[in-house]
Amino acid sequence: MTRPKLLRWLHWLKPGATHSAFSASLLLMAGSVMSSGVFALIRQKLIAHLFGATNATDAYIGAFELPDMVYYFLIGGVASSTFVSLLSGYRERGEEAEGDRALSVILNTMILALGAGIVAAEFFAPWYVSVKFPHFDAPTAALCVNLTRILLPAQLFFFAGGVFGSKLMVRKVFLFQALTPSIYNLGIICGALVLHSRIGVHSLAVGAVAGVFCGMFLLNVFGARREGMRWQPVFDFRHPALLQWLKLAAPLMIGQSLTTWDQWIRTYFASQGVGDITRLAFAKQLFNSPMNILGPAAGAASLPFFASLYSQGKLEEFAKAVNRAVTRLMAVSLLAAGWMIALAGPLVDVTLRGGRMDEASARMTAWFFTIFCLSLFLWTTQSLYVRAFYAAGNTFTPMLSGTIVTAVSMPVYWLLFHRLGVEGLAWASNAGILLHTIALVVLLQHNKLTPVSGLEFGELGRALLASVIGWGTIATGLHALPALQGHIQNLSAIAGASALWLGIVLLVLKATGSRLPGQILGRFVR
Repeated sequence: MTRPKLLRWLHWLKPGATHSAFSASLLLMAGSVMSSGVFALIRQKLIAHLFGATNATDAYIGAFELPDMVYYFLIGGVASSTFVSLLSGYRERGEEAEGDRALSVILNTMILALGAGIVAAEFFAPWYVSVKFPHFDAPTAALCVNLTRILLPAQLFFFAGGVFGSKLMVRKVFLFQALTPSIYNLGIICGALVLHSRIGVHSLAVGAVAGVFCGMFLLNVFGARREGMRWQPVFDFRHPALLQWLKLAAPLMIGQSLTTWDQWIRTYFASQGVGDITRLAFAKQLFNSPMNILGPAAGAASLPFFASLYSQGKLEEFAKAVNRAVTRLMAVSLLAAGWMIALAGPLVDVTLRGGRMDEASARMTAWFFTIFCLSLFLWTTQSLYVRAFYAAGNTFTPMLSGTIVTAVSMPVYWLLFHRLGVEGLAWASNAGILLHTIALVVLLQHNKLTPVSGLEFGELGRALLASVIGWGTIATGLHALPALQGHIQNLSAIAGASALWLGIVLLVLKATGSRLPGQILGRFVR
């Protein structure tokens, strides 16, 4: 690498460096590799080793639901996304000082509302746990209530951090957002290592709150102040920005998105068996590692650019940008899914088995993981489609669609759970996200925002072919080997199979005339 290129890459890591859509995606993906691909796996391995798939971990996973609901219903769950759309208008008009005042008004007002909601949730936590997890025994329910009360205040830091982080995203400064998930995961890891012998599973909740405070809140405050933002202790309940933000956020508060409700529905049914919540959650978290690297990173990076194009009235460029981003993200997701499904057993063995996580639980988790992986391309691309609506200042349409899809999906969860048991919940999750994504595609077409004909179907077909051939080759090779024993053999199998998979995928893509490798490598070179 030449010195100018090296300096350009190092420039991306400066706190105030601005980015293109590609460099922002790359930076956020690099941050996601560390947070979701490294620290999240370490966190997951540590939790599985120390606590296994038990009542304690079921209670810990369940304890996140009431705090998430408070945040979802009072804030809409996507603070930074709605603020980016709002602030883009101020920036385009050259009114950044007024934009900072508007953020202060919204932050101060909603902190009061969110604080009141958290106090109420602390009081109603026992009732919520008894209704949501009716099959928990008394000690597990009491533990879940205690953990819930520890986690609830973290929502204040999530919201405030999202407000300050939106200032950075509008400025196209993404370094701080790339770092925050890693700090969050490090908080849980440190909490478990330092405190588990003293306070047991409570150490995970304490670490989570510390991680949110240091990562999501303090880091974004520091970054926003570097960019010149100054918080002001002002209240103005009639401020136009507050009313505009409420108009954007209200549909998200009222609506019921399946991307949020999926876990809440799964845990309700899975609470009937000891450890089932944990095994499903472990499989979903392992699935989320590549999903969080691909989907949210690309979506967060693309949103400011989508919003800028739309606010300037460049609708044709807006549609092309969305379709181009979706095509590349879907193609990469299809390729990744083939690799993940072929190596599901070794991946789960390395990342989860050991300590209190026995082999039977690991095998069941690997099967759930395989099922989830079939829908990877749906989970990643729907995040871009939703952000296309947000960039256009339209949160009502995806809210209404998500609410209808959630309502339609609930009987599917019930039916498949009673037909197939816990496995049925994983299949129902896939069916629901398929319906959700199709609905978004149809609505974007109907609203003349992003015509589906703009997708590069040839590239998607080539990626699917390469994924299937890569999966088949690895799966056949692993089947021919003797049964793998221990982490060393599984790691060796992952390394060898991954190298083989990469060679086959590149060969198939090149042979079929795909432009995907050249596009990605070309962006790196430029």
